[in-house]
Amino acid sequence: MREEKLDNGVFEHWTVDELADALVSKSVAVIDVRTPQEYLFEHIQGALNAPMAFVDGADLPSQEGKRIVLHCGSGLRSERVAKQYLQSVGGRIAHLEGGFAKWKEAKKPYIGTDMGTGNPKKVDPSA
Repeated sequence: MREEKLDNGVFEHWTVDELADALVSKSVAVIDVRTPQEYLFEHIQGALNAPMAFVDGADLPSQEGKRIVLHCGSGLRSERVAKQYLQSVGGRIAHLEGGFAKWKEAKKPYIGTDMGTGNPKKVDPSA
């Protein structure tokens, strides 16, 4: 994990493997800040959707009990929301460096859409 010290706190840049390990240990809450349409099409299993257009950093839940790791498609939107969080709340916040694109590039499992039925389906590119 790479840490960036800002005026109001610490911004953590997590790798795909760090996030995958944290999901296995259930030590994080993953928040996807992409649009509802992007989220419905494909997302990291267990991620919550809080679109950047409707949520700013101050609206995020407390990190008491579980750390929050934000993500988006490339890392740009999650970085923006993380910095909003630090401006309004301070402390520490994390995001997935490279976003969902890096997650898929690393062949990590996710929830996709069955194009024949429109139903969600588990996708494991490593299988």
